[in-house]
Amino acid sequence: MKPVEQLRAHSAEFAKTVFNVGDGVYTAVGYAASNSSMIVGDDGVIIVDTTEGTGAASNILAEFRKITDKPVRAIIYTHGHRDHISGASVFAEDGEPDIYARANLASELVEGGDRPYPTKLMIARTKRQFGIGLEYETELINLGLGPGDRPLEGLGQGFLEPTHWVENDRLDVEICGIPLSLIAAPGETEDHLVVWREKDRILFSGDNYYKSFPNLYAIRGTKYRDFDVWADSLDTLIALDPLTLVPGHSRPLTETSSIASVLEDYRDAIRHIVAKCAEGMDLGLTPDELVDYVQLPKELAARPFLQEYYGTVAWAVRAYFAGTVGWFDGNPTNLFPLSPTEEARHIADLAGGPEVLADQMETAANDSKHQWALQLADRVVRLDGYRDRAIKVKRNALLALAEHQMNATARNYFISFAKELD
Repeated sequence: MKPVEQLRAHSAEFAKTVFNVGDGVYTAVGYAASNSSMIVGDDGVIIVDTTEGTGAASNILAEFRKITDKPVRAIIYTHGHRDHISGASVFAEDGEPDIYARANLASELVEGGDRPYPTKLMIARTKRQFGIGLEYETELINLGLGPGDRPLEGLGQGFLEPTHWVENDRLDVEICGIPLSLIAAPGETEDHLVVWREKDRILFSGDNYYKSFPNLYAIRGTKYRDFDVWADSLDTLIALDPLTLVPGHSRPLTETSSIASVLEDYRDAIRHIVAKCAEGMDLGLTPDELVDYVQLPKELAARPFLQEYYGTVAWAVRAYFAGTVGWFDGNPTNLFPLSPTEEARHIADLAGGPEVLADQMETAANDSKHQWALQLADRVVRLDGYRDRAIKVKRNALLALAEHQMNATARNYFISFAKELD
C-alpha cells in the first residue's frame, strides 16, 4: 500500500462513534481532533477533556445527552493543549462544574502576554500543520490523530479556568460517587495528568498514547518535549495494569491482553530513539547524519500503532539533538555560515551561472526528483530575475511530495504552503 493510501485507510480510526468502554463510561471518537469522555455518576457526570472548540463540544454533548440527562458536575483537563480544553463552556451548560487540572496548566496555554512572542508565526505554522483551510478529502485527508472533517466553529473559544489544582503527583477524589485518581504523567506536555478509575481499571491516558508514532516534536513549533520523562510516564501507566485504555486521540483499547504490550512498545520506541541518538552524537554525527543513523528496530517499526501518521522518527531525532545540545551541530563550518543569498550566488557560479542553475532546478522537477528540485528552488528564488520560476517549481514540488506522504502533518504543511505561494 502506498503511503498516502495508508494515510487514507487510517481515517477509519476516526469514524464517528460513541464507545461504551465500561460501566457508565463513554468516549466520543471522531467528532473533533481529540476525544471527549463521560463518566456517569450517582447525581451527575464527569467530562474528561472537552475538545478543541464549542462547535465540536456541542455535537458531542448532544450524543452524550442521548445516554443521560444528568448534569455535568466536573470537568477534568488531561493537559493544556487547546484541542483538550476549548469546549468546556459548552459542557458546563448553565452550571458551575468543578474543573480539575495540573497546577502548571498555564505552561501549555498560549504564550505571549506582555512579553515578545512570535504569535503570528505560531498561528501560521499551526494552521499549516492541521490543514486549516484545506479542502476535505481532496487536500486534507485527516490529522494523523483525528478526523479531517471536524467542525471548526468556536475553535479555541470555550476554555474555563480550573477550580481545583493537582499540586502533587497524585490526587484522589470522589466525584458523583465515583472514586478517581488524577496522576501526574508528563510527556507530550509538562502539565499532563491521567485519570484512573481503579475499581474497573479504566485509564484515560490523554496524549501519552495514541495510534501513531508519538509526536515527540510538532512542526508547528514546540519547546523540547523531554523524551525520557515521557517514557517514564509510560512506565507509570504500565504499572497501573489497565484493562481498558481510553486515549486522548484514536479509538479506545479494550483487548486486555494487548494493552500492556502496546504501552511497552510505545515506551521502548521512545527509549530506542534516545539511546541511538546519544550513541550517534557520541560518534560525532550531525542532525542530518543522525536522521539516517537512527531507525526503529524492524519489529517496532511494523507495529500498527507506531506508524508515522502524526509524529516521525526523523523529527524526533532532530528534536532530541536540539533539546539536548542546542542548535549547533558541532561542525565549525556552521558557526558563521554565509547568508542564504550569498550561498545561492556562489552555487550559481559553480553551476555555470543563474540560468544554468535554474535549468537544473526545472530538470530535477521534470525528472520527479522533487526534494532536490525543492532544495534548488530555495537557492534560485534568491537570484535576481528568477523568483517566478523558482516559486512555480517549489509549489509543484511541494504538491508532488504531499502525494507521497503517510504523515498527515507533513502532507498538510506541504499543501498549505504551496497554496500560499499561489
